[in-house]
Amino acid sequence: MNILLVYPKFPETFWSFSYALSFIGRKAAFPPLGLLTIASLLPEEWNKRLVDLNVEELKNGDLLWADLVFLSSMAVQRKSVVQIIERCQALQITVAAGGPLFTSEPEKFPEVDHLILNEAELTLPLFLADIQKGKPEKIYHVDGFCDLASTPPPQWDLIDVKHYASMNIQFSRGCPFNCEFCNVTTFFGRHPRLKTTGQIITELNRIYATGWRNGIFFVDDNFIGNKEFLKNSLLPAIIEWRRDKKGCVFFTESSINLADDPKLLDMMVKAGFDSVFIGIESPDEMSLAECHKHQNRNRDLLESVKRIHRSGLQVMGGFIVGFDSDLPSIFQKQVDFIQKSGIAIAMVGMLQAPPGTRLFERLSGENRIASFFSGDNVDGTTNIIPRMGLDTLLNGYQSIMKDIYSPANYYRRVRTLLRELKTPVATMPLNLQRCLSFFRAAMRLGLLGKERFHYWQLMFWTLFRRPGQLALAVTLSIYGHHYRRICELYIYKEQENTLHDQNRSVTIQK
Repeated sequence: MNILLVYPKFPETFWSFSYALSFIGRKAAFPPLGLLTIASLLPEEWNKRLVDLNVEELKNGDLLWADLVFLSSMAVQRKSVVQIIERCQALQITVAAGGPLFTSEPEKFPEVDHLILNEAELTLPLFLADIQKGKPEKIYHVDGFCDLASTPPPQWDLIDVKHYASMNIQFSRGCPFNCEFCNVTTFFGRHPRLKTTGQIITELNRIYATGWRNGIFFVDDNFIGNKEFLKNSLLPAIIEWRRDKKGCVFFTESSINLADDPKLLDMMVKAGFDSVFIGIESPDEMSLAECHKHQNRNRDLLESVKRIHRSGLQVMGGFIVGFDSDLPSIFQKQVDFIQKSGIAIAMVGMLQAPPGTRLFERLSGENRIASFFSGDNVDGTTNIIPRMGLDTLLNGYQSIMKDIYSPANYYRRVRTLLRELKTPVATMPLNLQRCLSFFRAAMRLGLLGKERFHYWQLMFWTLFRRPGQLALAVTLSIYGHHYRRICELYIYKEQENTLHDQNRSVTIQK
């Protein structure tokens, strides 16, 4: 059987890094880890191809070759998903689909032939068994969660790693916390399930064997969900693995209580981690209580961030405005916190309610779901009717983005970070693309960019004050360019249209 695995295109968002990728000669930020894992779960004798629309076009010849198209998607890829399904229908190609978008909203895709929902380790074998019988069903859905010890390594030979800015790997699923707006526990539960240390080392070896020497993203929603396993098994093994390896710097996501464990911080740095994304959400205690972000409450969030910076891990932060308890003063509070914290990569979004979350259920009961869930929390839209009013929220959100991503404030924040950040233990080796990125940044940002004064000020400041961080200073400058472009194209200019459309949506619903 010929199987075509298709990964939909991401729109231009903060997370796409589309305006940063050209500096390093890459086409996409990350490969489609889910589909690569699906490929390993399929029968070995089947012929498999993978088309990632973020790096290449999907040709009719690819579709006509296939007996079956496998499609996986997140909500943010919805537009591309619809286009792919329409093309398959026109060519009468059978489609099997799964992943977060389809699991959350299966009723929105009646035209898909087979919906393989939940975790593929549980539902895909049921579908494959029915394929063998010649009687596949429309929907495959099960309760419960899989044992990750049975998950095979991704089939890396289906892609060219040179197209990507980073590789990715998954160690765990599930999170011990239960934030009201988050769908992680809906999909994966509150008890973190782990791969074995042997599985992770095997996957790292396979990535390394491809010739990869750059960043590797541990995609876990909360990497530190089981701290003891990390400290006693996985991190010591990764530290040992790195002894004869070059490059391969890691980054991941975790909760803020990482700051409370000095030993864990030290081990992560020694293992080669250099950054971590943390959901800060809000500096306001009432907002944190409202969304059940209990792990962030009753602590000095600013000091927690700085403690992580001093350990050698850069904090990338997620922030949300639009909680019911938010007052108009929250917008300036967010700006002040972000600037003082030195969090250069600050992903600020308006509150959205993903289907399946407790927030979605609560607001549905209050008739406060206004539109579909875009899946992009920094696109200047929201699917809820905020208590403070759409005008106030949208204008306040825009003011935050204009403030924190103005060249003066952004580069000031980068200097704050570099003053506090301990020089990393692990570094990526210089290669042709990294060298070229320095020259491209000097030309595009230092000569042609609106931020050229701030760029050179940062370069000279770093050269004299923090020379070991020069590569990071250039990288963050490139990221800042990307964030400003996204704001200019999709937040500032679209704000008026967004406000009009959403007010119209609210009026129609009423």
